[in-house]
Amino acid sequence: METAVTAQAPTGSLATPTGANGSAPPRQAAAVTQMHYARRREITDAMRFVAEREELSPELVRDEIAIGRLIIPANIHHLAGALEPMAIGKVARVKINANIGNSQVSSDVNGEIEKLQIAVKYGADTVMDLSTGGNIDGIRRAIIAASPVPIGTVPIYQAVQGGPDGKWDKQLEELTANDLLDMIEHQAKQGVDYMTLHAGILIEHLPLVHGRITGIVSRGGSLHAVWMMAHRKQNPLYEHFDDVLDILRQYDVTVSLGDSLRPGCIADASDRAQFAELDTLGELTKRAWERDVQVMVEGPGHIPMDQIEMNVRRMKEVCNEAPFYTLGPLVTDISPGYDHISSAIGAAMIGWFGSDMLCYVTPKEHLGLPNAEDVRQGVIAYKIAAHSADVARGRKGARDRDDALSRARYAFDWKEQFRLSLDPERAQEYHDETLPAEYFKSAEFCGMCGPKFCSMHHSRTIEDGIAQMAAELAEREEQAAKNASRDATGKPEQQLAGVSAS
Repeated sequence: METAVTAQAPTGSLATPTGANGSAPPRQAAAVTQMHYARRREITDAMRFVAEREELSPELVRDEIAIGRLIIPANIHHLAGALEPMAIGKVARVKINANIGNSQVSSDVNGEIEKLQIAVKYGADTVMDLSTGGNIDGIRRAIIAASPVPIGTVPIYQAVQGGPDGKWDKQLEELTANDLLDMIEHQAKQGVDYMTLHAGILIEHLPLVHGRITGIVSRGGSLHAVWMMAHRKQNPLYEHFDDVLDILRQYDVTVSLGDSLRPGCIADASDRAQFAELDTLGELTKRAWERDVQVMVEGPGHIPMDQIEMNVRRMKEVCNEAPFYTLGPLVTDISPGYDHISSAIGAAMIGWFGSDMLCYVTPKEHLGLPNAEDVRQGVIAYKIAAHSADVARGRKGARDRDDALSRARYAFDWKEQFRLSLDPERAQEYHDETLPAEYFKSAEFCGMCGPKFCSMHHSRTIEDGIAQMAAELAEREEQAAKNASRDATGKPEQQLAGVSAS
C-alpha cells in the first residue's frame, strides 16, 4: 500500500565551523526530497497533487521522479505555505519560467510583487527572483510568501551584493567557498525552491571561450570565471559540490545546473566551450542523484534553428534525460526590442524537440530591466510557445482548448473566444477598438472584414448546401467502394469457371 508523506522541516542550527584548510566541512543530514521518497516507493501529497494537475497516475509521477526524469521543485518551507506543487519533466506539460527581480538602479518591493502577480496571472509555472539591487532579502521573503508557484534564485548574485541580509561587504574576488555555502543555506532556509548553481564551469574551460564574439554571457558564469582567474583555482562550487548537496537535500531544494558557457549569439552556438561544460553538468547530475537531490539542467540561449534538435538530443544523452530548462533560444540576433518574438520561435521548437521548461524573454531583453507590461508580454509569448510544443508532441488533451476556441470563433461567440484566449483582456481590447458596443459581441463579423467580407459568415450561410453535397459525395464514394469490392471478388471466380470448362 502506498504511503502519503508530508516532509517536515529539519530542526536545529546548520551553522558549521570552518575546516582547518578554510573549506566547509560536510553538512550531513537526512534527505527530505521528493526523489528520496520516490525511491522508497512512497507517494507524497505533492506527487498526488501533481498527478491530478497533469492527468497522470500517482505511480507514474513517483517512478519518473525516482529515476530523475521528473522533478517537483518544492522547498519544504514554501510547501508549508503558499506553494502549489508543479512538475517539470518528460511526462508533464511543457512549463515556462518568468524572471523578475530588482536591479542596482531600480529596487521596489511592491513593483516586484506586481510582476509576480502578473506572471502568475498569465500562466508562469515558476518565477525566478534575480534581484541584484538593495533589500534583496526583504523582496525575496515577500515573493516567497505571496507565490503559489516555485521560486528560483541565483545565490551568487546576493553573495556579490552583500551576502545574507547584507551582513558582509566583500568584493567578488574575496568570496570564499564558505561564503557561497552560507548563501545557499540562507536562501534554502527562506524557502527557495530551486537554485541556479554554476558548478559546471571549470578553470580548464576558460581557454575554450577564446575567439567567441560575445565571450561569457551568463552573469553567474562570468562571476565564477572572474573569481577563478583571480585565484587561478578551480570553481569552488565544483570542488564543494557534495557540501552543496548536503544543504539542498535538507530542504528539498532542486539544483538547476547553470549553463555558464551558453552561447550569447548564434555565431557562438554549439562550440567546444558549451559542450565541455555540458559534459561536466552530466557528471554533476549523477552526483546529485546519488544524494537524492532533484536536478534540472539549463540550456543554451542563442541557437540557429538548424542546431536546436541536435542540442536537445545531446543534452538528454549526456545528462541521462534529466529535465532540460532552456532560455529561449533566440534564433537570430537582430531583434532588440522584439527578442520575445525571436526567442519564442526557438522556444516552440526546442519545446517540441524535448525541452521541459522554457525561460521567457521579454521585449526588454539585452536593453533594460523589464517592467510589469514587459513581463506580461514575455509570459504570453512563452505560453504560446509551450502550448504549441505540447500540441506538436501530441500531449493528451493539448488541443482541446484550441478546438473549443475555434468552434467559438466559427459560432461568433465573441465572449467565449475572449475567455479561452491566453490573454482575454488583450483580445477583447483589440476587438473593442473598432466595435465596442455590446451589440457587436454577437455580430457575425469583426472590425477587419466587416459584414460583407467575413469568410466565416459566408461559410455559415451555405452550410446546409455543403452538408447536402457532402452527403451525396459520401454516397457516391460508398457505392464506388462496393463496386470495386465486387469487381475484385468477381474476377477470380470468372477465371476459375474458365479453368473448369476447359
